[in-house]
Amino acid sequence: QVLLVESGGGLVQPGGSLKLACAASGRTISGDVMGWFRQAPGEHRRRFVASISPSGGNTHYTDSVKGRFTISRDNAKNTAYLQMNDLIPEDTAVYYCAGHRGLSLLLHADEYNTWGLGTQVTVSS
Repeated sequence: QVLLVESGGGLVQPGGSLKLACAASGRTISGDVMGWFRQAPGEHRRRFVASISPSGGNTHYTDSVKGRFTISRDNAKNTAYLQMNDLIPEDTAVYYCAGHRGLSLLLHADEYNTWGLGTQVTVSS
């Protein structure tokens, strides 16, 4: 059983940056596809943000974050990351990391079987 814990959220001004971390414990995630999702205020679903393959060689982003966000991982530290630059108010949400054993990138929340509890990101002046 793997436990995922997100950190790095907070309040940031528009144009600012944050780096989220997703630390895993219980077992290695080196064989897992990892993803980041977000749930904005008032929304009832978690929306896909980014996904990364177990080796880190393949990534995929939702269009609204391309060029601003970067997903990465350090398997030696059993941790995945989401670097967020040029943040805008529409990025305000609770950000969740998720994992699933496999090789193919996963873009849908119901494809992941392990989730963290989330970290709040608020972009406001």
